[in-house]
Amino acid sequence: MLHRLLGFALLTAVAAPAAGQELGAWDDRIQEAVSRFEEETVAFREHIHEFPELGNREFETARMVAEHLRELGFDEVREGIAHTGVVGVLKGGKPGAVVAVRADMDALPVTEDTDLPFASTVRTTYNDQEVGVMHACGHDVHTAVQYGVASVLAGMREDIPGTVLFIFQPAEEGPPPGEEGGAEMMVAEGVFDDPRPQAIFGLHTLSGLPLGVIGYTPGPALAAVDHFKATVTGVQTHGAQPQAGVDPVVMASQAILSLQTIASRNVHPLQPVVVTVGMVHGGQRFNIIPESVDIEGTVRTYDPDVRDLVEARMAEVLDGITTSGGGSYSLNYDRGTPATINDRELTAEMIGTVRELVGVENTQELDPTMGGEDFAYFANEVPGFFYRLGIHREGTRTGPHHSPFFRADNASVAIGMRVMSNLLVDYLLRNAP
Repeated sequence: MLHRLLGFALLTAVAAPAAGQELGAWDDRIQEAVSRFEEETVAFREHIHEFPELGNREFETARMVAEHLRELGFDEVREGIAHTGVVGVLKGGKPGAVVAVRADMDALPVTEDTDLPFASTVRTTYNDQEVGVMHACGHDVHTAVQYGVASVLAGMREDIPGTVLFIFQPAEEGPPPGEEGGAEMMVAEGVFDDPRPQAIFGLHTLSGLPLGVIGYTPGPALAAVDHFKATVTGVQTHGAQPQAGVDPVVMASQAILSLQTIASRNVHPLQPVVVTVGMVHGGQRFNIIPESVDIEGTVRTYDPDVRDLVEARMAEVLDGITTSGGGSYSLNYDRGTPATINDRELTAEMIGTVRELVGVENTQELDPTMGGEDFAYFANEVPGFFYRLGIHREGTRTGPHHSPFFRADNASVAIGMRVMSNLLVDYLLRNAP
């Protein structure tokens, strides 16, 4: 079993013919190239993990990526897309389709707490606070895998039937407050204009998924991500004289509890929805009833009609509670990343390739998650296939995503390189003229 999970260079894949060529023969070449570039690529991963950069600030990461693509002889390398994004165009030696692949480069404002020799000690200012910076979601692995795939495919470009569009994206976790960024901005700036791909692939690490295992979800895979801020306003007064004012703390408390009934009583029980209040701020002193209380949180949905319902009901709940309490409210509901939907036909085709590469036993269908991904903006333009890469080595502590303890095993980089390289080649072979 160990050789199946870790010894990817020992694996052989026998695939059905695609456009007159054997994928197995391509996989032999890809495995050999992965072996040659693994050490260099893992070193790159360790470097960007040790020196992470927040969204829209991925200056050094983007510089290293662009320099690498130019050294590989890419036909075109574009920088500065959506602030720090990099796009590389690799044209094969034979005519064919265009396929895109995307990796996100940004880190998070998290202080790392792992024993990795390349752990981050970087600190910066985010939202007017001093914070640590950490690749606490695996974006360093995503970037490194794609960095390595570029090396692999550039070395066999003369035999590739078509073009690969490499997208290195900033700010997947969202741009800093007051800024634009991420996949939405890349699309708006014409990342798909020339050449326009027929499909796009992407991967994401998954904490707890064993090393060597590939996870996937047909159809709806990740939820739409909305962000709301509400202010409940009353009349400030002495804490010992509540009758002289209007208490926003009580009204906000009632609102927080009542918002939970949207999911439990207004939405169909079989429709996935989450309404979470993650922040509550109000008051300056223990014996003063404040003028206002701010509440802030997130809504996760898949169905656009449910999204509409939740926003409407939030306003109704806040209006009813504040009216009856003698206060008022304001609500800012920001619709963020849409749901990530894997194209079912593309997924069915590509997951067959994955099974041939890593084995049926190491290919796992996953339930949809309420987490979000701005890969959705790309997958709304062209058919997309977004899958999960196992990173957990038995006997080690992986830690959950977005936590100080998150860690991804270096061996996942080579596995990711092999799988993604084969998927891109197989897509082009299947769609060759």
